[in-house]
Amino acid sequence: MLKELSIENLAVIPAAVIPLEGKLNVFTGETGAGKSILIHGIQAVLGQRIRKDMVRSGCKKAVISALFSPIAEDTAAILAEYGYDAEDGNLLLSREISADGGSIGRVNGRTAPVTVLRLLGETLVNIHGQHDNQILLRPERHLEVLDRFGDDDTLLQAYRTEFQALQSVARQLNQMKKEELHKANRLKALRTVIEDISPLDIQPDEDTLLEQQFLAASRAEETAALTETIRRMLTDGDENISDALASACALLQQLAAKSEDAKSLADRLQTVNIELRDIADELSAFGGDMLSPAAFAALEKRRNALNTLMVRYHTDADGLRRQLEDAAAEIEHIEQSADAMEQLAAEKQRLLHSVTAHAKALTAHRTKLAAQFANRVGEELANLDMPRVQLVVSLTQGKLTPNGMDHAEFLISANPGEPPKPIAQIASGGELSRMMLALKAVIAQRDAIPTLIFDEIDTGVSGRAAQKIGIKLREIAMHRQVICVTHLAQLAVQAQHHLLIEKQSDDTSTQTKVIPLDSTGRIREIARIMGGSHASDLLLQTAEESLREAQKQEFFSNS
Repeated sequence: MLKELSIENLAVIPAAVIPLEGKLNVFTGETGAGKSILIHGIQAVLGQRIRKDMVRSGCKKAVISALFSPIAEDTAAILAEYGYDAEDGNLLLSREISADGGSIGRVNGRTAPVTVLRLLGETLVNIHGQHDNQILLRPERHLEVLDRFGDDDTLLQAYRTEFQALQSVARQLNQMKKEELHKANRLKALRTVIEDISPLDIQPDEDTLLEQQFLAASRAEETAALTETIRRMLTDGDENISDALASACALLQQLAAKSEDAKSLADRLQTVNIELRDIADELSAFGGDMLSPAAFAALEKRRNALNTLMVRYHTDADGLRRQLEDAAAEIEHIEQSADAMEQLAAEKQRLLHSVTAHAKALTAHRTKLAAQFANRVGEELANLDMPRVQLVVSLTQGKLTPNGMDHAEFLISANPGEPPKPIAQIASGGELSRMMLALKAVIAQRDAIPTLIFDEIDTGVSGRAAQKIGIKLREIAMHRQVICVTHLAQLAVQAQHHLLIEKQSDDTSTQTKVIPLDSTGRIREIARIMGGSHASDLLLQTAEESLREAQKQEFFSNS
């Protein structure tokens, strides 16, 4: 439970340490004294949204701290999950709010994200404000209330697991169906790639190898042509050098027979003739590596074909090979997708049956809950001076949603024999407050949240109805801590712990104080609520009698 609330520089509250007790605590004070500030402070320390104007004017920051003790198992589990220690069963949450709008949260003195404060707050406190009455006027929230009364979401979670799986499969199937519209064109393009590239049977780095072979072959052709020309000049034709040199050698031999000097010249010329013939023979073999015309034409054709594809597809030979492989793989994937679609369609059908079965089980469970809930709320309404009002839970079925196929709406019959109607059509503000309290009382019996806070639950009620609300709050407080902000004496007298919120002003500033009241202080404050700031002796006596009567009721209820 919330044992102590500490506030520093929050709006008009400069500083306050507010002790709270385990049963019914009430805050009272004149209108505008700042009762709502306390609720805002508690909401802030529990991780709810803040506004920078929450900081007291002229101050740099506001600090709100809340001490909870003891803490429940679910709170301790969250602390353990996020690595925080619970010191002797105590939990201190704090939030520092800067004037510029920033904030820092802390758990037992250690910095903590606001999300952790919020998670912890959901296990510690349930705050009911005036706007919460709107839940009764919004049928889309009624199923949530009914499920909370059930206090066991096993069926709902099992349904949601299957429903989410169904949604996932349905999304995949819809995507595949959309892709079907583009598959024909895509298959045509992919098959064109295969028809273009596949016939070439391109080898790794073939573009580089072909270019090297083509350049070599081109050079061989040119070399062969030159060597052939030289060879013909040396050995072929009517005026070839070889024949002329042979004739010269013969004539020089004749001259050598007559002259000793000519003999050496003849030998030298014969050597030149032999060397010339060797050169001619080697020239004949020099162009032996040249491709045949047919082979060269084939090489050139393949080179041109490969270059054409590389230009068309903006890549090299290895890139063409990859495109061919990718196209073949994508075609296989597309062709297999038909089988995948059939499998997904079958899986969708299976999940649809499963989700429907879970939804029907959930509906059966909720139907039982609805009857129990209506009976329990009816009992609470009778205790709140609304004995003729009966709550009916209209449970209808429609399409599957994340919450099942049920639609719930709370209807009320204001008098016996009258058909039930939507709450918004017939409930007044005071009736809404009492109905909301009845719902809270019923749900509070099922959940484990240790602290309930009611901010002006008495709006629109007075007299006997207000007294009934006070008694009901005290009954709830027998099992958990209740904190109530009220402006009615009938509620204030029921409290075990009464705090006054008092605003004080001078020419320069306004500040609010929170004062725990003793018996005398309670009598004066209750008399003020009953009749104004200047309470008469009669009002003081009436206030004292009201307190005494409430204490007597408490005695008998505890005995």
